Amino acid sequence: MSMQRCGIDAIEAALDAGEDITLVLALKECDDPRLVALLDRCMDAGIDVSFGSENDLWRMAETSPALALALVGREPVADLDTMLERGGLIWMLAGVQYQTNVGFCIRVAEVSGASGLIVTGEWTSDDRHRIVRAAMRTNRFMPVVFGCDEMEVVKSWKGRAIAIEDVGTEEPWDADLTGDVMLIIGGENAGISEELLAAADEAIRIPMAGFTPSYNLQAPMAVVAVEALRQRRS
Repeated sequence: MSMQRCGIDAIEAALDAGEDITLVLALKECDDPRLVALLDRCMDAGIDVSFGSENDLWRMAETSPALALALVGREPVADLDTMLERGGLIWMLAGVQYQTNVGFCIRVAEVSGASGLIVTGEWTSDDRHRIVRAAMRTNRFMPVVFGCDEMEVVKSWKGRAIAIEDVGTEEPWDADLTGDVMLIIGGENAGISEELLAAADEAIRIPMAGFTPSYNLQAPMAVVAVEALRQRRS
């Protein structure tokens, strides 16, 4: 089921139904009386309200145009411990080096319905600024935690850990991607370390048939993201 409620009518219906709305993104500097009344209702209910440009809402809305969008079923902010405790679908980028790639991966993780994304390694504030720009600020709507140690994360995780790597023995549609599962993507050059592969519960492989057997890392992530979303909707 979609995490978005698009438009004033849909958000009002979600509020009436008691759905778990955690954030509302509304068009800034808009004095539409229905929108003003909706935002007052949301704030009275303790729901965070954020504002975006017309382009923001046009780009994100499932059906455009919309004066407001609501996030349902996901807490947009969490530290590592909270994320791991919440469970669900979590992505980990282990050894990814390029800021633009991390930004694109944040967007893929968010649309897959993930609870959050973990980025290992050390990143400067300037690095993170570039990542957020590449992610089109999608991190506003899903927790992203930087600077984690990959092995400590896996040891702390109570669910299953699945590596996406060439050495995998099955394809994504043959693996169980439901429940509490962490999906691990390796770096652009080194891939997933042997130690991390050994710690994972299983490894899956994206089929390839070309002469140069290599995808850019967002491509296999997107394949698995869609399959995970399909399974979790069933």
